[in-house]
Amino acid sequence: MRSVMLDRRQFLTTTAAAAGAAAFSVSAHAADERAAGTKEKQIRVVVWDEQQPEQKQAYGGGFLGEAIAAHLESSPDFSVRSSRFADAEQGLSDEILKDCDVLVWWSHFRSNPAIVPAKARAIVDRIKAGRLSLISLHSAHWSAPFVQAMCDRATEDALKTLSEEEHKTARLTYVTPKPFTVPKRSDPLTPSSKKDVTDGKLMLEITLPNCVFPAYRADGKPSHVTTLLPDHPIAKGLPKEWVIPQTEMYDEPFHVPPPDEVVFEERWETGEHFRSGCVWKLGKGRVFYFRPGHETFGVCRRPEPL
Repeated sequence: MRSVMLDRRQFLTTTAAAAGAAAFSVSAHAADERAAGTKEKQIRVVVWDEQQPEQKQAYGGGFLGEAIAAHLESSPDFSVRSSRFADAEQGLSDEILKDCDVLVWWSHFRSNPAIVPAKARAIVDRIKAGRLSLISLHSAHWSAPFVQAMCDRATEDALKTLSEEEHKTARLTYVTPKPFTVPKRSDPLTPSSKKDVTDGKLMLEITLPNCVFPAYRADGKPSHVTTLLPDHPIAKGLPKEWVIPQTEMYDEPFHVPPPDEVVFEERWETGEHFRSGCVWKLGKGRVFYFRPGHETFGVCRRPEPL
């Protein structure tokens, strides 16, 4: 594990405290435009897809992201743009991000190390400023922007454990779990934080989230989804219970900060379960993680996930 220390001034230049909450489906920036009386605009959606060849097995010779984009394009509420890893600037140019209210992200093999860190930082900074919302799908739990967002949220949560007086003097130490390592069930849950006084100085040690879980199984067995928050905007139109006939299994515990809302829970007949629709507030924006999916099972062709 790698430990990184920041003094309070350095930290405050990179992390904003949580403030306010934008409507999830529309960025705060777009909402402000509407409130100001400007002509109502479409929600600008960018569907970012790694486009690995395996997707073609389940998506009629096309790609998973194309199926999502085609579905969204059927609604007049959305302006939809597709982007991919092979595009210029990894499909994440400043122009694309500035013209985006909601970023839908699918990745697997290139989930994190292949993405330029500055791109992930730019995405998360826009989320925190209320100018962008992020939807991470399935194996994108290890995507660079999702991991960065969860690390920032873990820091926000840890800082809330300090008193006003402690805030003035505390120094932060970060412990980073070894990336792309599946934890054992007996491993301590991440993220976590602890306070210590060394030589009269208050230290806040933050162990960052691993953003993964101890077990997974790509056997294509069905999962049973329960809509826990039927009145939530994300759950609009969905039944209380529904089935995904073929999917991959993930099993708790999910090493992420505690969500502000858990919209869906997924269970398997073999006993596993997962918080499959989680929302986190981050600064003025929000992040949504939706677990159902797999590049060879066609989950994103089914009506309920779409």
